[in-house]
Amino acid sequence: MLTTLRIRNLALVADLTLDLSAGFNAVTGETGAGKSVILGAVNLLLGQRADRSLIRSGTDSCTVEAAFHVPALKVSLDPFLAENGLEPSEDDQLILKRSFTTGGTNRQFVNGSPTTLATLATLGELLVDLHGPHEHQSLLQPAKQLAILDAFGGLASQQESLAELLALRNSFQAQKSALIVDERTYAQQLDLLRFQVREISEANLRPDEEAEVEAEFTRATHAARLLTLAQSSLSALGDSDDSITAQLGSVGRSLHELGRIDPTGGEMVDLHEQGVAVLRELQERLARYTDRIEIEPERMNELEARLSLIHSLKRKYGGTVGEVLAFGEEARNRLNALEGRDAEVARLDASIRETDARLAAAAKALGAARRKLVPKLAKAVAKELAGLGFPRGAFDIRLSETAEILANGGDSCEFHFAPNPGEPARPLRSIASSGELARVMLALKSVLATEDAVPVLIFDEVDANIGGETARAVGQRMRRIAQQHQVLCITHLAPVAAAGDAHYVVTKELVAGRAESRIRKLETSERVDELARMLGGASEAARRHAEELLSSP
Repeated sequence: MLTTLRIRNLALVADLTLDLSAGFNAVTGETGAGKSVILGAVNLLLGQRADRSLIRSGTDSCTVEAAFHVPALKVSLDPFLAENGLEPSEDDQLILKRSFTTGGTNRQFVNGSPTTLATLATLGELLVDLHGPHEHQSLLQPAKQLAILDAFGGLASQQESLAELLALRNSFQAQKSALIVDERTYAQQLDLLRFQVREISEANLRPDEEAEVEAEFTRATHAARLLTLAQSSLSALGDSDDSITAQLGSVGRSLHELGRIDPTGGEMVDLHEQGVAVLRELQERLARYTDRIEIEPERMNELEARLSLIHSLKRKYGGTVGEVLAFGEEARNRLNALEGRDAEVARLDASIRETDARLAAAAKALGAARRKLVPKLAKAVAKELAGLGFPRGAFDIRLSETAEILANGGDSCEFHFAPNPGEPARPLRSIASSGELARVMLALKSVLATEDAVPVLIFDEVDANIGGETARAVGQRMRRIAQQHQVLCITHLAPVAAAGDAHYVVTKELVAGRAESRIRKLETSERVDELARMLGGASEAARRHAEELLSSP
């Protein structure tokens, strides 16, 4: 659900924070108070183009920020966030932020990470369905209408299985396309792959070889200096009168004399003997090390050539020897496939034919299931519409087969609606009245309340050109939908607002000589006052009517 919406410097809003409740949130206020700013802010978070003229005069930037509580989403957002390089949600809180300036700078963030408008729009489609004039209306998309039909019948698993078959078929086709090239290109690919495989194979690389060769090359390059240092150390440890060994002998004689005089000095004699043993071991190892050092220009040249080859292969095929070997294995597999092109193409053709047959059967089964659902969904929606001010309206679903099978099946879906008797039903996208469209969506949401995955529904102008019992019916349906979703409805009708679990009022006030929009949540007594205003004034009759609306189930 949308828990918090903060707006700064947008139109008449200087700094507004709206903390929303679960269930049905009704928003009311006088015409021109700034209710539309809320919709504008949400639209910005849905990726709509930023209009710099909406930045509050006297300021140079505008910011909109929203916090969503997302533990109950049917689809986890974590894979999407990770795929797009975004921080994961902490404590199931998803934070969206959008800012733009008078200079044209436009920035957007998800959980503090910068992102693109396209990513923001994709997240918006998962989180919010907004229905109002000239706004984001997914209901107009044929693919969405088909998804609504599938949701009504619980056909999502069939559609997903079909999509997986189509992806498999496309994979086979891509593999075949990579093999089916003109003869000149085919010959060039063969020559290149053969060269790459041969070059890597003849190098006889080992995964850990580079470090070993570099170490040996370093020793060979510095062999003369290493020999000088080792010999100098051996000379210092030698048997000359001023050598360390000779001096240790003198020290040993002194310590033995000390020990005869004072028995407590025996420990020092032991330490001296240990030191002498260590130095003798060092002397022996130095002698062996010196014997191994050979100044061989030929070997150094061999090592240099080997390192040069390894570095050359890394530049061509990968950053490490392991990556070079992996590239060689992949190239060998591609070479084998190309050399056996005819057999591989035949195998892929057989796989494509088999998958096409399975795909056609799956599309046929899905289409048949959809056609059984069409009259049921149409009847259910028409029944809801009858209570929403269209007692003699007609709702129809037209399903037709497409020329090819797509990821959502082999059908095209179009919802048709005739709000008035005697008129032909027209596609929803041709309906001029946003109020009519909003009520169609309300009817659909009522039918699909348990299946719809979008958690937040926002309605504007759902009450256009209605009143009386129809307004009461709209409020009841909003409340019913709010049992499964969070609903935010901007309304001018008291019966609709009275059905809300929470009621917010937008006011326009004069602050420091400037008009400013503000919003606050109403307490029960304040709701009576606001509903009475919406009913026509502060008369006692209006107040009684407001109280009745609030107390009605």
